[in-house]
Amino acid sequence: MKILVTGTAGFIGFHLTKKLLQRGAEVVGLDNINDYYDVNLKYARLEELGIKKEEIEDNKIVVSKTYPKHRFIKVDLADSKNIDELFKKEEFDAVCNLAAQAGVRYSIENPHAYIQSNIVGFLNILEACRHNNVKNLCFASSSSVYGLNKSQPFKTSDHTDHPVSLYAATKKSDEMMAHTYAHLYGICATGLRFFTVYGPWGRPDMAPMLFADAILNNREIKVFNHGNMSRDFTYIDDIVDGIIKVIDNPAKSDSNFDAKNPNSSLSSASYKIYNIGNNAPVNLMDFIQTLEKSIGKEAKKNFMPMQAGDVESTYADTTELIKTFDYKPNTKLSDGIEKFVNWYKNFYKYK
Repeated sequence: MKILVTGTAGFIGFHLTKKLLQRGAEVVGLDNINDYYDVNLKYARLEELGIKKEEIEDNKIVVSKTYPKHRFIKVDLADSKNIDELFKKEEFDAVCNLAAQAGVRYSIENPHAYIQSNIVGFLNILEACRHNNVKNLCFASSSSVYGLNKSQPFKTSDHTDHPVSLYAATKKSDEMMAHTYAHLYGICATGLRFFTVYGPWGRPDMAPMLFADAILNNREIKVFNHGNMSRDFTYIDDIVDGIIKVIDNPAKSDSNFDAKNPNSSLSSASYKIYNIGNNAPVNLMDFIQTLEKSIGKEAKKNFMPMQAGDVESTYADTTELIKTFDYKPNTKLSDGIEKFVNWYKNFYKYK
């Protein structure tokens, strides 16, 4: 199977690409390597996949030095011409679209970046799939789509019509666009609503790395909503296992869909949405305590009010993923944090 993974220099994309290559798939990785966060981390991930920084040029295929079945191309999703040419040349069997402009808070500062990447870019992927007969599409959504919904755990049958950030609104839009293409053109589209992914090679703008950096450098950590928050922290290996199950089993239409009484988790199109999380939310203060224990140092805490665009808690109902794929994350928070801290200290050269 030849698979396109977009966002392959990103956190989840890197881990997914590595796992797919290890199981023998042919993978073309795509990323624009933008500077939303430290590009050196992105280049380091690519080097782990056998792609040297000095070989990378815009719109040029680079062959991995480590994995013979891995090639990489630097291109922006919003570049419809080069995206379409890539699809025509490669004839992919499947596409996993993880590339996006990430970050809830940054969407308040730079909304245009989200429209270009998450809306225009995703449309280009859908169009390329349509015109190049790619029927198997998996794409990243987000738990952020639940917005103002207070009913927990979050179920895929819940309404998601009240987003509280533009980032969430673009992810909701992606789901609707994918459903349309599944209905009109028979693309088998599966969206995954990720819940707070953490682990080695993570994103510097997310809590684990922000907290680890502050603790190790004797700075305060910002504890929003005065610590009254919880997240469904999910270890990266568990997330990747779920993504691969979805890639291996393209979405199908659901005969239980009733057009007169529609359930938002079902469809007559070959389309499906899953929550992918740990199904076990952790209080923010408990998370911080686990991190402190692993690092061996107490954090200096600055308790602050809730930030705009944020939500108090996330909690995934993963019943559908369990029922369909027998999927259940099994990494304990303490074990996952230990692996993350060991990687962090090694990568950033802390003794």
